Amino acid sequence: MRLGIGHSCTLCPRRCHADRESGRHGYCGAPAGPLAAAVCLHRGEEPPISGSHGIVNVFFAHCPLQCVYCQNHAISGRHVDAGLLHFDTLEAIADRVAALLPRSSGLLGLVTASHYAHLVEPLLDMLWQRGLHPTVVYNSSGYEDTRTLRSLEGLIDIYLPDFKYSSPDLAKAYSNAADYPDTARAAILEMRRQVGSGLKVHDGVAYRGLIVRHLVLPGAVSNSVGCLDWLADQFPVGLRLSLMAQYFPPRQGLPAPLDRCVEPQEYAAVLAHAASLGLDEGWQQSLEAGQNYRPDFAREENPFEQ
Repeated sequence: MRLGIGHSCTLCPRRCHADRESGRHGYCGAPAGPLAAAVCLHRGEEPPISGSHGIVNVFFAHCPLQCVYCQNHAISGRHVDAGLLHFDTLEAIADRVAALLPRSSGLLGLVTASHYAHLVEPLLDMLWQRGLHPTVVYNSSGYEDTRTLRSLEGLIDIYLPDFKYSSPDLAKAYSNAADYPDTARAAILEMRRQVGSGLKVHDGVAYRGLIVRHLVLPGAVSNSVGCLDWLADQFPVGLRLSLMAQYFPPRQGLPAPLDRCVEPQEYAAVLAHAASLGLDEGWQQSLEAGQNYRPDFAREENPFEQ
């Protein structure tokens, strides 16, 4: 089934009914057509996602979640500097993907694509017509509408969602989405139904499955514990979990504790809890990761090059 937005967009859980076709943008700020800040080779994902040559990531602009601490805030907000928007047609995105795929590990990452879910199939059609059949990775905040996810079944090979919050209060305070915990749980279960709970890998490169990410936030160990408890309950074996320590204050003026990085004892407590639950298949980060993840989307070729 091919999605459309018509004159009432309900692609994401906000269901704000924006008339994007007529230029009246909704909660995320996105127009009807695609806007991407970068299409680049990226080697900073989990090892089986990056492979030895990198994944071709499409970094879409705008985002339905609007977290106050977003590390890609320059391109994820409702209002994005036009100078950072380097791709504004499906053809331009497809051309760039086609140029990069031969240099990659054969994976295509759709980063924060839920508000452009209606364009996933047309984009893939363009690539298929060129004889290109990448492994498609849906890189998501976890804040997804299950109806939209069901419409993508068969198009997505690997789901890579965040599970940010177990606390509705924290989700409300940081993302204006008190429904995030329930919504993300339902979305992750739908992803599991489509691609399974494990990760299939060949020659070090993933080709089907699920990886769940969790970003440890400063001052929020109990939130992380709640996320891990649910994951352990729903995925008794086989879950690939990526526990991230890369949080850094993306701009001045954020309230405490978002104005600091994660402290060593906070991350250690989360790692220890994951181990106690048997969630030991996956990846961890060093506390220095926050110093390394500083994308500059003014660099069109690759925002992640230092």
